[in-house]
Amino acid sequence: MIYGGHFDIDQKIKKEDSLTEEMNRPDFWEDREQAEKVIAQLNDLKKVTEGIKKVKESTKDTKELLDLIEDTDEENLEAITKEMTSLEKEVASLELFLLLSGPYDENNCILEVHSGAGGTEACDWAMMLFRMYNRYCEKKGYKTELLDYQEGEEVGIKSASILVKGSYAYGYLKCERGVHRLVRLSPFDANNKRHTSFASIEVTPEIDKDIDIEIDPKDLKIDVYRSGGAGGQHVNTTDSAVRITHLPTKIVVTCQNERSQLQNRERALTILKGKLKLLELEKQNEEKAKIKGEMSAINFGSQIRSYVLHPYSLIKDARTKVETSNVDKVLDGDLDLFIEAYLKEAGK
Repeated sequence: MIYGGHFDIDQKIKKEDSLTEEMNRPDFWEDREQAEKVIAQLNDLKKVTEGIKKVKESTKDTKELLDLIEDTDEENLEAITKEMTSLEKEVASLELFLLLSGPYDENNCILEVHSGAGGTEACDWAMMLFRMYNRYCEKKGYKTELLDYQEGEEVGIKSASILVKGSYAYGYLKCERGVHRLVRLSPFDANNKRHTSFASIEVTPEIDKDIDIEIDPKDLKIDVYRSGGAGGQHVNTTDSAVRITHLPTKIVVTCQNERSQLQNRERALTILKGKLKLLELEKQNEEKAKIKGEMSAINFGSQIRSYVLHPYSLIKDARTKVETSNVDKVLDGDLDLFIEAYLKEAGK
């Protein structure tokens, strides 16, 4: 086994020492939000370094055990097999975590769901996806904050966005960007015909307000409208919701969860900066992809996954070819199968 590259423990220990030194500064808690980010990052790093040390020690022990396999009895052989299986799982878990090495992978993120063409069907599908991602966040222990919620005319949603707060939220959820396709017998069709619906998912890293992106005010179209929400605490009856359109790129950002128009505007501008930064990074990645000759199916905006509920049950990812017939489990937020496969594919 090679302990270089991602498994270079010396570099990670240096980073761990650097973060520990930062925590010991007298003014560390003056910026509570930043302090919490540092602590979360340090905790994640400790998991990695401790995991690598454990794998190294286990490898030494396993090598010694392997030397005894020929002379061992059945009971000891079973114990060796269990230990080797445990080691393989430990390595697989570390490898997956260490694939999250992008510039913003450890950040929070903004996840948006947008219904496609198709009216009621598409709005209902968007709502199903919105629930699926909220359930995924619950299972991962992520906190979510509703930023925008536009109800469909009859059912479901036209669009919705949430801020996902948690360690490596962007690193994991960035795998979900793209178009999601649903095939099912429509519950809204009196003739019970099969329908195909589409919805798109956008994922943007939450980036600090002082990000090095300058926006010319002349490039912005800002609209204010009356907030509407999912009910309960999300209802806001004042004209405080803000929609910002960046004219050169046609990017539209909306925010209505804050209590004042000014706060919604500031939050929307921060999200817009994140989208523009991501767009800049994607252009760089496209150039790299041309050099590498990567398949266009990996590109942002393509149909990434199909969810077939009729005439059979199957969910298949178009990028990794990973599939499962356990539709209910996936729609209830169990996305690890697809996310892990994508990260491994992207990391090759």
